[in-house]
Amino acid sequence: MAHDGLMRALGWASAGLGIPQVLAPRQFGQAIGVGDGSRQRAAVLTVGLRELTAAAGLLGQGSPAWLWARVAGDCMDLGLLGRALSNHDGRGWRRTVAATAGVAGITILDAYAAATRSGSRSEMDLTGTTTVVKPPEEVYARWRRLEDLPSFMAHVDEVRTAGQVIHWRASAPFGRTVEWDAEIVEDVPGQRIAWRSINSSPVRNTGDVWFRPAPGGRGTEVHVNLSYSMPAGKLGETVARYFGEDPHQQLDDDLRRFKQVAETGEVVRSEGAPYGKRARKEFPQHPARPLSGQELAEEMKS
Repeated sequence: MAHDGLMRALGWASAGLGIPQVLAPRQFGQAIGVGDGSRQRAAVLTVGLRELTAAAGLLGQGSPAWLWARVAGDCMDLGLLGRALSNHDGRGWRRTVAATAGVAGITILDAYAAATRSGSRSEMDLTGTTTVVKPPEEVYARWRRLEDLPSFMAHVDEVRTAGQVIHWRASAPFGRTVEWDAEIVEDVPGQRIAWRSINSSPVRNTGDVWFRPAPGGRGTEVHVNLSYSMPAGKLGETVARYFGEDPHQQLDDDLRRFKQVAETGEVVRSEGAPYGKRARKEFPQHPARPLSGQELAEEMKS
């Protein structure tokens, strides 16, 4: 944990906040609009000492316990700032509001970091279905080209295969990446692919994809079943959803894009969604229509 980039960044942030509060509590209190009375200076000094302690823990030990300590401290800071706002005399009010908003944002970040780096885990099961207007053999063959999965899976950056072993590299929030290995345990052409993570992999998951003829000969029903461990249990899941990382929605979006790739050869894009699988940039949406010449030129340059 000591080499965790986000944890170290939060450690340096604690140091950067704590030093001015300890060295110049009066000026710091004035800067955030809470005043420079003796009680305010004492509060600022206490918070500064706490931040320096957290910085030492995060940069030294790198234990998730220090992240939870930051979350508790953030909640205390929000309480102090809320009290200051309720008793404000109007001078420096905007600075106090800005400080409160800043601490609220830091609290969310600290809670996310603490939740995703704690040891508790909970199992999550996901299912998704889509219908592709192609025969099962062709749809299976498209999915079986595993190296092409990043073309429609928004958070998957790279897939490499070596025999029955699949190496995954995926994006995570705040610029992080995760990598793990899985093995194919069943592969029936035109019908089913199943896999499970290798025991030594940091991400534990199993899954399968079924390819079944749709009623009336109208293509192929693709049924996906996934099961994996969610870091930090339900709290980690809740924080991840706050940041738009809802796994259920991710799977639905990935299947929607797979349908487009299987039927047209590419992810359908429009003026309102020119970024393909990068779903977070697809809003606001507009009815699908071809890109204009200028838009297409700009997209080709990016």
